[in-house]
Amino acid sequence: MSYEDVASLSGTIGLILFMSMFFVVLAYALWPRNKAKFDKAARAPLDEE
Repeated sequence: MSYEDVASLSGTIGLILFMSMFFVVLAYALWPRNKAKFDKAARAPLDEE
């Protein structure tokens, strides 16, 4: 296995890992159950408590 093969394989694996993590985070952010949590976090800077 040459350097070019290893570099290509690691680039492909890195891209697949990045895309899968991106879609996991996107699904978490858009999941309806988390809406209240994100709404509360969005209002946190405006609360005067």
